[in-house]
Amino acid sequence: MKRREFLKSSLSAGLLLAVPLLNTSCEKEDDTGSGGGLPPGGNLTIDLDSTDYASLNNSGGFLIINSIIIANTGDSFVALSSVCTHQGCTISYSSSSNNFPCGCHGSVFSPTGSVVVGPASVPVKRYNVSRTGNVLTITG
Repeated sequence: MKRREFLKSSLSAGLLLAVPLLNTSCEKEDDTGSGGGLPPGGNLTIDLDSTDYASLNNSGGFLIINSIIIANTGDSFVALSSVCTHQGCTISYSSSSNNFPCGCHGSVFSPTGSVVVGPASVPVKRYNVSRTGNVLTITG
């Protein structure tokens, strides 16, 4: 095979592989806002006396369990899906801004799960949090 024929066939093969990629957008939104998960029993129980959950005893502390981010906002506890609805990256908690940013593409979610800053356009799932003594119970 001559060099020109090789380059021509390689270019054609490359274009065939690239066209499907060009046809998709960056947005792969989850239209349900889900992504987190409660255990099979339906509740997640967190004992704040346990050293495993010590970060939640401080205002601004947060942790992720079962793709659910739990944050101590100082006034209350918030639980959201930790999976960004834009591209599936993991969100974190910013205590100084009291919001949940995604470090991958800049999306930001409020404590209610709604989108504050895109590119995400779908909210993340919010879970109910109740506290009895030093035990948090997270439900769907």
